[in-house]
Amino acid sequence: MAVAFKDVLTSGDFIVTAEVGPPKGTDIEEMKQHIALLKDRVHALNMTDNQSSVMRLSSLTGCHIIREMGGVPILQMTGRDRNRIAIQSDLLGASVLGIDTVLCLTGDHITMGDHKEAKPVHDLESLQILNVIKCLEAGKDMAGNPLKGAPRFCAGAVVTPEADPIEPQLLKFEKKVRAGAQFFQTQAIYDLDKFKQFMEYASRFNVKVLAGVVLLTSARMATYMNQHVAGISVPESLIAEMSGVPKGGALSKGIEIAGRMIRQIKEEGIAHGVHIMAIGKEAVVPDILGAANL
Repeated sequence: MAVAFKDVLTSGDFIVTAEVGPPKGTDIEEMKQHIALLKDRVHALNMTDNQSSVMRLSSLTGCHIIREMGGVPILQMTGRDRNRIAIQSDLLGASVLGIDTVLCLTGDHITMGDHKEAKPVHDLESLQILNVIKCLEAGKDMAGNPLKGAPRFCAGAVVTPEADPIEPQLLKFEKKVRAGAQFFQTQAIYDLDKFKQFMEYASRFNVKVLAGVVLLTSARMATYMNQHVAGISVPESLIAEMSGVPKGGALSKGIEIAGRMIRQIKEEGIAHGVHIMAIGKEAVVPDILGAANL
């Protein structure tokens, strides 16, 4: 039987979450295959919300399917595409559907996606969405109107431990904790020594931090992230390791690297768990877990 994520956070277990990308269309068979493959291997599954500003099936629908299939869903809620009315409405809808864990996000910029002519909303950003949840849980909407039944959520947020400079991230981290964040899933981390420094700071707060592990599938991908993705720094040693494999062996090497990092994070107690992002390669998450001895 699935354990509520809020109970997982207090269990003392090493927490493992992963994410599933919904389809661009109505054919959900592959998504359901990934859910079936992962739901009993991880504590919870994020359903991404128009990730990278690419239009896809809604996170709320995907989370409902995860729950129907016996998994524990984490609803991703971004402020990029919705105003405060829509955000509150979707949160109430999630609660009615039994989806009680929400990851609050600002959202990738429209220019990253496939609808560059779209108008970003950004009525609320991630910190404000956390405050919306507190407001709804107190039985009122943002305009002060009473609710007929209040939701209860386990709220989460994101943080970028490898940001440079790091100080703005630390400031926002504290604000998110005060706003009610109970857990954090980090942006991808590759420099564990630098991540340890962040965790020394984060350990002062009563929250769980899950280290973000993004599967590397090629040296080119690693180089691209270094050049174009803010807050991610892949060490040259890892790029060299990816470059040195025979043709066709990059994915296996990426799985090995991800497993090795997760194993070190767990064995050294660096973080409370990990969030695995095998973007477009969800089927290999069990291989990553195997490489990590999980």
